[in-house]
Amino acid sequence: MPSGADRTPFGFSRQALRQTGRAAQAGSAASPTSPVLPARVRLPRRARTSCGSRRTSLGSPFAVPWHNKIVIGTTDVEKENAELEPRATEEEIEYILETAGDYFADPPKRKDILSVFAGQRPLVIPASKRKITKKISRGHKVIISESGLVSITGGKWTTYRGIGEDVINKIEKAAGWPPIISMTKHLNIHGFVKETAPDQPLGWYGSDDDFIHCIIKESSGMGEYISEKLQINGAQVILAVRNEMARTVEDMLARRTRALQLDANESIRMAPAVAELMAKELGRDRNWQEAQVEQYTTLAKRYLVN
Repeated sequence: MPSGADRTPFGFSRQALRQTGRAAQAGSAASPTSPVLPARVRLPRRARTSCGSRRTSLGSPFAVPWHNKIVIGTTDVEKENAELEPRATEEEIEYILETAGDYFADPPKRKDILSVFAGQRPLVIPASKRKITKKISRGHKVIISESGLVSITGGKWTTYRGIGEDVINKIEKAAGWPPIISMTKHLNIHGFVKETAPDQPLGWYGSDDDFIHCIIKESSGMGEYISEKLQINGAQVILAVRNEMARTVEDMLARRTRALQLDANESIRMAPAVAELMAKELGRDRNWQEAQVEQYTTLAKRYLVN
């Protein structure tokens, strides 16, 4: 909480709201959630033949292009328990490669894999019965308890605005507040530009591209690539620290540039240079740099396959 002469650490609210996952329905009769885990494998982009679909107990396979790479993965597979650091199983990796081999002109092999990872999300299911994951709604659910606590469960980031509108509408109705016309329905998201340049290395930054060029002009060497392979330069690291709240090497390589997911080995190679740039910007010492590189390397090795 911000503090200081012109700020107070205390605040008051007329309504409590929480966003939660699997534990949302503890002690209530509302719909519980089920954790599901999709696996992903990142490969170099390559020619492919016809696309098709088949579903097994390991989910339905798919392939999409991303940053001049191909992401091949499965849809959701239901899990009994949520995991802090979910990982794709050997069975899932082999299934993805085998399935991809049916559709690619040059069947991918384990040595082609640049990164492998898995994630999990809660899906809202009826309390009285269970369903197979492909039939469980990907939508969100807003629950208002007897105490007035509003909870959001399910849903996904790409529908965040719709979730927010639904929450506000339900709160207004439950609290008896007069409805207010939304001011964000036509609000452009941060970084909006009328025309995108997806083929440019910095095109996906949108209007923030201007900040990167300013950093390059003010500091010599910031325009040089830390990774020519992934086309990531020093200015991107500085921007992430100054404008995007990056505070660790993992923040930068896993969440600001997706280098970890694009090429895990290359991201490990980049880690010392990223740590050095961040240390200078944040005022950290050599011990911090070494600790950051060690922590990140340990994490990134989980994204490699033997």
